Amino acid sequence: MDESFLVMLSNLLHLHNSLDPTTSLLSDALSSAATPSSLLHSSSIAPLLFFTIASVLSYVASTRPSAAAAATTTTTTTSNATSDYSVSAFRALSTEHIWSLEAPLRDAQWRSLYGLSYPVFTTVVDKLKPHIALSNLSLPSDYAVAMVLSRLAHGLSAKTLAGRYSLDPYLVSKITNMVTRLLATKLYPEFIKIPVGRRRLLETTQAFEELTSLPNMCGAIDTTPVHLHSNPSNNPNTYRCRYGFPSLLLQLVSDHKKIFWDVCVKAPGATDDATHFRDSLLYHRLTSGDVVWDKLITVRGQHVRPYVVGDWCYPLLPFLLTPFSPTGMGTPAQNLFDGMLMKGRSVVVEAIALLKGRWKILQDLNTGVHHAPQTIVACCVLHNLCQIAREPEPDLWKDPDESGPPPRLMDSEKSFYYFAENLRQALADDLHHKLSSR
Repeated sequence: MDESFLVMLSNLLHLHNSLDPTTSLLSDALSSAATPSSLLHSSSIAPLLFFTIASVLSYVASTRPSAAAAATTTTTTTSNATSDYSVSAFRALSTEHIWSLEAPLRDAQWRSLYGLSYPVFTTVVDKLKPHIALSNLSLPSDYAVAMVLSRLAHGLSAKTLAGRYSLDPYLVSKITNMVTRLLATKLYPEFIKIPVGRRRLLETTQAFEELTSLPNMCGAIDTTPVHLHSNPSNNPNTYRCRYGFPSLLLQLVSDHKKIFWDVCVKAPGATDDATHFRDSLLYHRLTSGDVVWDKLITVRGQHVRPYVVGDWCYPLLPFLLTPFSPTGMGTPAQNLFDGMLMKGRSVVVEAIALLKGRWKILQDLNTGVHHAPQTIVACCVLHNLCQIAREPEPDLWKDPDESGPPPRLMDSEKSFYYFAENLRQALADDLHHKLSSR
């Protein structure tokens, strides 16, 4: 019986005794001789009043679920929800359950939870496990990696993830920072590399030539703003990009398979693409001759080494070719060249759409600004792992249309620029001649 009902019944008994002290409902006479009918014929109205109210209260008590039962139900529901993300539940999912499924069903389930298939997940865990072991983390390595991947794949906040896994939000943030830092430092050199090897360079340039008819193209470059969930309090205007939201700039170079071979996150959102590029390690390595591609060809008397292509927001350089005109006001040969160049550039645009579609945290980055760059780079490493493994492509994220003025020519780049002008014109004339003669 409900405890509150018993309390109310006790109070009514005291009330009755004060109203009709001649009749005691708790007396021995009640248990032996008194009956409801004899009480109803009492000279006082108290017994009748008592039984009427008691009957109503009894009915209410019998139809109302007790607070204890409701609390038990709530606790059970919460416990069941939490248990779905416990270490034991994860262990069951990753051991017994996983081998009872066909591989396509298994991998589809893991992609829905962690953004990648089970084989790719185990690759990530195997590579990070030795480093995580050094941190003395109380959680199993694969469980910690799975938790971070679910955050990156679904864009969850530390608070939301903490509630789901019954952990302190501070611990969730700490684990996220550790795993993303390891991805961005320990796995980066293995999975994000400039294609300097002859075999990979040949494969890349041939694939781009099949796509664009332009020889020796080895990559496409673009910059995308990564939306920050909250604007940093320190110099907030420097983070507001040209589209109006707070962000960090992410510069990427992609090959024909949409695999990134260079990643740079060094500037707040208000920085223009050319300035960000000139401040990158890639720019300094290319201008200093630190990176030299051996695949040299000659086009109409011009020596053409491998180059990347970008839009008109980047400076024209021998290793970075841009369109003649963003408005299509060039010669027929120049307009044809621009169309093919932008076709090659579309590869990196699609790669960025895949990156943000697969790792949704990049659509609204909810980490602290100091840990944002490593989180972004970690997602790029994971993107490459998925592309290498030929994971199914998710729904693409659509960035705003590109806009911005052409960059100012730097004095230190003038010799590069004049050489690149002649090189670009030679490629345009050669392309126009080849396609016109077919």
